[in-house]
Amino acid sequence: MTLPFRCRFLTAFPASLDRARIVYGCRTANDSAMMPSTISAHVDLRESDTRKGRRLEYFTLGWNLTEAVVGIGAGLIAGSIALIGFGVDSIIESFSGASLLWRLQSGEVGERREQVALKLVGISFFVLAAYVAIDSTKTLIQREPSDTSIVGVCLAAVSIIVMPLLARAKRRVAARLNSRALVADSRQTDLCAYLSGLLFVGLTLNALFGWWWADSIAAILMVPIITREGIEALKGDACGGCR
Repeated sequence: MTLPFRCRFLTAFPASLDRARIVYGCRTANDSAMMPSTISAHVDLRESDTRKGRRLEYFTLGWNLTEAVVGIGAGLIAGSIALIGFGVDSIIESFSGASLLWRLQSGEVGERREQVALKLVGISFFVLAAYVAIDSTKTLIQREPSDTSIVGVCLAAVSIIVMPLLARAKRRVAARLNSRALVADSRQTDLCAYLSGLLFVGLTLNALFGWWWADSIAAILMVPIITREGIEALKGDACGGCR
């Protein structure tokens, strides 16, 4: 393969050869031979990262469903509005995560369906925020104490550890895939970690010091976070510009 003069000149300086490839489009026979294998390696790496992303989403879905069952069950037993709100929020997040997986596997049709699904998710978050705000305020006014929930405290503690690690893993994969969908989903996972923190503080204060009002205060502090989740879902940010 005969190279143009400017390329032959630059090949005498190895440090300049890579720049020559970019600036002048200079290619050598070795470059042409390496291209198929390079492309194949890139495709394999992307497919591997895509599988990792899907595994993270499946894990998130399973974890949220577990939070929902345990949170709502423990909340009903203890009479804790914070625990019940946390569990219902996990159900809605599960629906949102399922719509993301649906979108990733269904192409353009899935994208249109996902927008409808996200609107329903957004409305559900607003209904939940209203319910938590009203019921927790009523509990404070009527001074209705909730029972201690060791199960709830343990659930919140584990979530505080799991959620940040999961969000960090999603961001790493999202950066390699250049996926705004996973980035947005990692933000939602961060919000779940904040909810877990509020729940843990409220339940622990009630368990250790008998501060019955801490549960209701924790629930009220959840309302802005749940509302933000609803706004992002209505805007389509949970999967805006999915790639």
